[in-house]
Amino acid sequence: MRIALTIAGSDSGGGAGIQADLKTFQRFGVFGTSAITAITAQNTHGVSSWEAVSPVLVRAQIDAVAGDLFPGAFKTGMLANAAVASTVVAAIRDHSLRNYVLDPVMVATSGDVLLEPDAIEVIRELVPTAALVTPNLHEASILTGEKIDDEDSMAHAAEVLVNDMGAQAALIKGGHLNSGTRVVDVLYDGDIRTVRHQRLEITSTHGTGCTLSAAITAQLANGESLHAAVRRAINYVHNAIASAPGLGSGHGPLNHLADDS
Repeated sequence: MRIALTIAGSDSGGGAGIQADLKTFQRFGVFGTSAITAITAQNTHGVSSWEAVSPVLVRAQIDAVAGDLFPGAFKTGMLANAAVASTVVAAIRDHSLRNYVLDPVMVATSGDVLLEPDAIEVIRELVPTAALVTPNLHEASILTGEKIDDEDSMAHAAEVLVNDMGAQAALIKGGHLNSGTRVVDVLYDGDIRTVRHQRLEITSTHGTGCTLSAAITAQLANGESLHAAVRRAINYVHNAIASAPGLGSGHGPLNHLADDS
């Protein structure tokens, strides 16, 4: 069994963050390990409170995993603040962690802010170390400084993340784009590829970004190619939304046992 690592925040509601990542790793047959960067108090209605874990303890978690259960791939999600993010940068370098999926978590589905402003520049420093960056439209706009409001600007932002900022590949998620009945995601790794799905009129969308990046990470750990991992992960998240269990009275969690075909 291959190993994957998630470096992210804990979601007490179980639908996003570390909890979603570990469920997704298990779904794809990968042994999941974790380093928790922040503790959040949240449910399907939103985040009521959160607090960052000390950088010393974040580093100790990564060291413990890398020293005994070295991951074949890893991802980062919520990095909370500049001190934590800088600690993660150093740990990635010192342990030569590979197959990195960077999910630049800044705002929860509920709209609650999950990243202090001083961390944004450190997140930019992580981009050149990533095999794949997976921002939504808002996150991609913050990282690149580009206005993103259509498919062409999504493609351009992806090109900036790769050609100017140094990522190996970028996947711009178009769930918030006004694109009618179809959701458009744009992948760029030197060539532009678009993936389209039927838009689902459903409120169970909590943790979609975490789940997508975790699914890609799990498949990279298993030796899948990036293109195959991205397409399979997008299919999986679509099915996980479509078959969501309908829990809670806000933005509910996905079905992490969903099919991926």
